Amino acid sequence: MSEAKSLPTSSGSERDLIHDWNEAGERWEKPSFEIEFDDETLRDGLQSPSVRTPTIEQKIAILHLIDKLGIHTADIGLPGAGPHVVRDVQRLAEEMVSAKLKVQANCAARTMIRDIEPVAEIQQKTGRAIEVCTFIGSSPIRQYAENWTEEMMLKNTRDAITFAVAQGLTVMYVTEDTVRARPETLRRLFLTAIECGAKRLCLCDTVGHATPTGAANLVRFAQQVVAESGANVGLDWHGHSDRGLAVANTIAAIRAGATRVHGCAIGIGERVGNTAMDQLLVNLKLMGWIDNDLTQLTEYCRKTSEGTGVPIPVNYPVVGDDAFRTGTGVHAAAVIKAFKKGDHWLADRVYSGVPADMVGRHQEIEVGPMSGESNVVFWLESRKIAATPERIQAVFQRAKSVDRVLSDDEIRTVLATVDATQVS
Repeated sequence: MSEAKSLPTSSGSERDLIHDWNEAGERWEKPSFEIEFDDETLRDGLQSPSVRTPTIEQKIAILHLIDKLGIHTADIGLPGAGPHVVRDVQRLAEEMVSAKLKVQANCAARTMIRDIEPVAEIQQKTGRAIEVCTFIGSSPIRQYAENWTEEMMLKNTRDAITFAVAQGLTVMYVTEDTVRARPETLRRLFLTAIECGAKRLCLCDTVGHATPTGAANLVRFAQQVVAESGANVGLDWHGHSDRGLAVANTIAAIRAGATRVHGCAIGIGERVGNTAMDQLLVNLKLMGWIDNDLTQLTEYCRKTSEGTGVPIPVNYPVVGDDAFRTGTGVHAAAVIKAFKKGDHWLADRVYSGVPADMVGRHQEIEVGPMSGESNVVFWLESRKIAATPERIQAVFQRAKSVDRVLSDDEIRTVLATVDATQVS
């Protein structure tokens, strides 16, 4: 059932107003398990060559927004990268403790003891449990490029996980480039990791190679290996957007049985980025698979944009400036008519596939060359300005003479000129 099914409207039930082809015929049923989320904004997201590393104050602000969105875990860094990362990771872990945040911590580490040691030290110093995410390449192309043997990969896996478990760390075993790895190699790596104490396996589409079918196939294969082991081990999915399929792949992975999925705010990350956490949350909410409060979603994305220097395109889904704006006469007229009915539910959906209020936003009517007079009337009335014929015509004519939407200041200048003429 979609998110809006339970929302009443004075115009009738949603089923009367919206025929939902998403639920006609074959349906994607809600998973039987709780879907968990791992936010990679503060670690994998910062690997983009175009990002600016946020200050620790900006990281803390983003961490609080991650918590408010009901995200379960956050990757707060890779301490093995050096003292500067250790400092920030420890500060973020301390913030989780002092602010009593619900979001749990994890840290990335190569399958090397020297990467795992600082994670264990931070956990000991702060008293905050930290899941260590030990990663190693798994595909034959990576093996060939690195001159790795499978025996070496198995030994590194065994040594790293055994050490981490001995340090009191919970381990997620991460196979990079899983979607291009041979099944026999993955089986040996997975079974070794589970035998040594890994509690989760993370399946990675490191270069954005997968399709939804490929994502589902891989998750089902991993489920078989876990069943073969007899252990209680969770499955994570970590995707990238090189083919523009990251959100679709993540949903496919959930359908196949991945219980925790990864993403970054506004899809930042290496090359073209990771799965966009914001888009993923919105889609799963609309599908009725989660019930998270997403009213802080826009702020989460904006704080990430400010901290990293990555701009949010105006046409970016849901949180872009234009997501709920229209200056087109026909579209605006429908929204305005809904507002005049006093029906906010209707106004928020008649020309929008995503309800703006779900993410703490509202519908906006602009005035531009594609607008009708109703746009002008609405603009005036919504600002408590009398919609006189003279004002309407003056603004309308100005809008038709330009090639863009008018700014508020431009409209007010036109109104001032009209009012001054009438006075004189």
